[in-house]
Amino acid sequence: MELDTIRAFLAVADGSTVTETADLVHRTQPAVSRALARLERDVGTPLFQRVGRGLVLTPAGRELVHHARETLDSYERGVRSVQDITAPDGGFVPVAFLHTLGTWLVPELIRTFRARRPQVRFDLRQHGDAGLVDDLLGGAVDLAITGDLPEPGQLESRRLFLEPLRLVVPPDHRLAARRTARLADMADEQFIVLKPGFSLRAVTEDLCAEVGFTPRIGFEGEEVETLRGLVSAGLGVALLPEPRGGASPAAPSLRVKDVRAFREIGLAWVRDRTLPPASAHFREHVLRTSRKIHVSDT
Repeated sequence: MELDTIRAFLAVADGSTVTETADLVHRTQPAVSRALARLERDVGTPLFQRVGRGLVLTPAGRELVHHARETLDSYERGVRSVQDITAPDGGFVPVAFLHTLGTWLVPELIRTFRARRPQVRFDLRQHGDAGLVDDLLGGAVDLAITGDLPEPGQLESRRLFLEPLRLVVPPDHRLAARRTARLADMADEQFIVLKPGFSLRAVTEDLCAEVGFTPRIGFEGEEVETLRGLVSAGLGVALLPEPRGGASPAAPSLRVKDVRAFREIGLAWVRDRTLPPASAHFREHVLRTSRKIHVSDT
């Protein structure tokens, strides 16, 4: 099976039309149609069925997608490894990370790494924690900087540091002028939280349970700064990391004094997958550099 045929199959499986796929793989539309038909003959069953003007996967097609992605990812990792060997100062590092780490941690890690290896290129993706795991397992990235260490299994991870969380309240809140607060005193408040699948959501629920209550959810979002803005507008309170990268707090943030309010920041990778040299070097750099990171809770 040709790699272009695999790429065409996956593109159509992901929703591209045959015409769009032809442009992607630099072939004519009839050539792509013939390649897909030949692939169906090879596997002995239809992979797509027409619905309206589009094509959707059959059960057999859905089964083949996983194996096709593994084949293409393995080939592309091999090409990168060869390129890294022939150009040891270069290479390509695909990394996924939490949105909130893109303003300070990830840029600093890349800056200090490229000070020694300026030819290395990066492909960066931002996600919630569930998306980070999907990217790792799917082969889209080699490394993920997470807010929650994945369960042992296919993935291996290391803690980088603990990031303090603050209780963020509206500017006119009764506690806004204070520097500290008890989370237990927030039992009757409405909480602004991230959607399920984000580690910060789970941490918030766990900490509230630790002090004896279940948070009342007023809004579920996907961006920490959106939550901070909604708290500033008076819609509730939230447990959030301090803003970084020069950002000014949109609402007062108080140190929590009756429970250890932290989230775990870690680095994860697929356990049995050999990393290309550039990604392996970046992993060691992140693990080494994280030992020097001091995140204050004062």
